[in-house]
Amino acid sequence: MTAAVLHGKEDVRIEQVPVPLPGPGEIIVQVAAALTCGTDLKVFRRGYHARMITPPALFGHELAGLVAEIGEGVTRFAAGDRVVALNSAPCSECYFCLHGQENLCADLLFNNGAYAEYIRIPARIVAKNTLHIPGLVAFEHAALTEPLACALHGFEDSGPHPDDTVAVIGGGPLGLMILHVAALAGCTVIAVVKHDSQVEVARALGAAHVVQTTKVGDPVLAVRALTPGGIGVDIAIEAVALPETWEQAVAMVRNGGTVNFFGGPAAGTEVRLDTNRLHYGDLTLKATFHHTPVICRRALELIASGRFQAGRFITGHAPLSDLNEAFAKLMDRSNHGQSIKTAILPAGLTFKALP
Repeated sequence: MTAAVLHGKEDVRIEQVPVPLPGPGEIIVQVAAALTCGTDLKVFRRGYHARMITPPALFGHELAGLVAEIGEGVTRFAAGDRVVALNSAPCSECYFCLHGQENLCADLLFNNGAYAEYIRIPARIVAKNTLHIPGLVAFEHAALTEPLACALHGFEDSGPHPDDTVAVIGGGPLGLMILHVAALAGCTVIAVVKHDSQVEVARALGAAHVVQTTKVGDPVLAVRALTPGGIGVDIAIEAVALPETWEQAVAMVRNGGTVNFFGGPAAGTEVRLDTNRLHYGDLTLKATFHHTPVICRRALELIASGRFQAGRFITGHAPLSDLNEAFAKLMDRSNHGQSIKTAILPAGLTFKALP
């Protein structure tokens, strides 16, 4: 079969590899759509991911497709089933799993290989984090389940109320998903973005106000000016992963508010925060990582409901042979944020997205 293999920094090769065979409890999925993702882009740039992938290795992790073959003992799935297989599954036995923090599982099992004609799904993921795609949900929309689960987790972890004002810093795929989820939950959303195209999408996804960082002198003052008496927002969620925007999030929130450092900077990054502001402002600081099986199911349900504008997040389609070109486009600064996600279609087919 044809598959993308990561060999190192900006070195992904489209190769012929053996079609995987299922072991006990495993399934083989024929990939209908695999989506480009910010994490995959970081892995492409760096050539590895300490927790998820070590080259040489099959690459990609957001996918949906058809069950092609089942292994011994599999009873929940049959050949031909439409499924979305998540990129990880917890062990359910470690300290963190037993304390309701499955996203922090000490033995979190990751799976890669979505950019291929077929992918083997390990038994633990089959049992805990592989879901039937409901109704007529398009494959490329179902493949959004994993990133949407991360966005849902980040939003819900911030303790929102329907009448809260929420600032979301960042107009990338996850920032846009978080603001859309917040708007659907009844919050007043202030989107803080950089590019013109992100302004348009943020408004379409429900942002009540958009602050474009290239058009204002001070994003913090601009955000605060949109709140009563300049008090600040109830919740600020940072989805850029830069020290500067972490600091801005703290400055945007009101006394008694919550800051969620959703974006994860590189290891060793340091941030300077005013301890007086944190203490006397009675701020809650949080960070949210990954997702859980329960949240993944809610994410797919939201996509299937039709309330989530899945089609807004798929801005291109490409065959597997063009994967490197898709990543080059995502890295191109002249692209100005117009590309959100590209659906890689390993079979070279174009799937009609439902409205």
